[in-house]
Amino acid sequence: MAAPLLAQFTGTASAAADEKWGTISEGWVEVRWTEQVQAELDRLGAVVEAVAPAELIKDHSGSAVRFPVRSGKGDPSLKSLPKAEGDGVLDGGIAVRTPAGNARVVSLQSALKDGLASGKCVVNGVDIGHRSVFRCVLSEGLLTTGNVPVGQPLKVRINKVPLHATPELLEVYAATVGTPVFTADTVLAHVTAEGVYTPPKS
Repeated sequence: MAAPLLAQFTGTASAAADEKWGTISEGWVEVRWTEQVQAELDRLGAVVEAVAPAELIKDHSGSAVRFPVRSGKGDPSLKSLPKAEGDGVLDGGIAVRTPAGNARVVSLQSALKDGLASGKCVVNGVDIGHRSVFRCVLSEGLLTTGNVPVGQPLKVRINKVPLHATPELLEVYAATVGTPVFTADTVLAHVTAEGVYTPPKS
């Protein structure tokens, strides 16, 4: 369930996309879940841990997991964030312990297109594919960039992009956990990502 939201601005692209997409390096992606999600985790008796080299962060704002970027290609669409697209691969993962069982989620990959995140991961050693499970409201994120000449690598940071469940995610949640306490309008988490973006060669 968590994997597709983790690599929105990074990834390994197909050969067809290589010519139009730039690369991301020296990056990380942080996912901070909301109080409502934390309340649901508490109700289920679930404990979230980070799988190294990812890190679990707990502070006055709540809990988050920060993942290093392994590799990245995409188009951050700096002039129009909602048009951002790309594929993603992150290092590390998450482990979730519950009274009903444990899940270890690693090999996180995802794709972002038209504001929808999908992807795949490995859960307890089994390859899992995802349909579109998160809607990313990129227009509400705060974008900051470095000041460099056109065509040169620049640092890009996008702060607090809200994530919502798609109908597909709600369907899977209902089938595996029970009636969800959230809807498609609920903000489940916020994503912050940073990295050095190198534009494609002209």
